[in-house]
Amino acid sequence: MPSTRMALKVLLPFQVFVERTDVTRIVAETPRGAYGLLPNRLDCVAALTPGIFTYETESDGEVFLAVDEGVLVKTGPNVLVSVRRALEGADLAQLRAEVEREFLVLDEHEKSVRLVSAKMEDDLIRRLAGLRHDR
Repeated sequence: MPSTRMALKVLLPFQVFVERTDVTRIVAETPRGAYGLLPNRLDCVAALTPGIFTYETESDGEVFLAVDEGVLVKTGPNVLVSVRRALEGADLAQLRAEVEREFLVLDEHEKSVRLVSAKMEDDLIRRLAGLRHDR
């Protein structure tokens, strides 16, 4: 008999954020748009973009999570989601604003930090190469 429930586990780098065994439906945001999962869907892997992740249970109804980028893996009735950051909330508009304010702005900050680090690494490599040529 086909399964009517999924087991969902949302992982953050240092903790399990959500663990449910009674999930009936999932909607996640990917670079190609919203992606829906039902219990009998084929196994899949999807990259997640910062946005709203939705899952539904009979007892709680729809539950909304603001998630950062990550990955979703579905194998049989098990769905594993691994993201850098996540927030749970009932107000969808507030969660969307939170994603835009915290996740996307922080990503811009991280990009600038990576750019500065890359410039420092390039400078170090040039200096080391210069020392080698001076011998």
